[in-house]
Amino acid sequence: MKVEYIIYAFESILIVFLLFRFIPKDKIRVAHVTYLFKLLLSWPLGLAVADYRLIEYPIRPFKYATKSAFLFEFFFYPSICAVFVVNYPEKKSNFHKFMYYFYYCTTLTIIEVIEERYTDVIKYIHWNWLFSWLSFFITFYISQKYSKWLLKN
Repeated sequence: MKVEYIIYAFESILIVFLLFRFIPKDKIRVAHVTYLFKLLLSWPLGLAVADYRLIEYPIRPFKYATKSAFLFEFFFYPSICAVFVVNYPEKKSNFHKFMYYFYYCTTLTIIEVIEERYTDVIKYIHWNWLFSWLSFFITFYISQKYSKWLLKN
């Protein structure tokens, strides 16, 4: 078995653990809305990035279905965003809010860079870590604002 499939299995188990651990029962509705909205953002953007050959995914579960990273775009990233939005520090200072974004985006970017350098999970073609960090930040921001707007009642 290739190491990439072990990484996919480990990440899947980790995401399921994070969902159960960090999404309280009274916030499941917020998590669902955020997950679905993030799909609306991440799926077309991920397809565009793969189709324009900015990023390549050499080892992926559905090779003939899509050039994109199905597990990342459909499961990992929206799930992480749901955890992000549910635990967003609404009543904290702007600095604290920015650091919350910074930690999530930086952690995801570091994981992606490690996977890019040492595995065949992802390969940058016309892309770099800064584009990833900025796209994480922008899509987290849009998702958080949308969820707050939609669920303000």
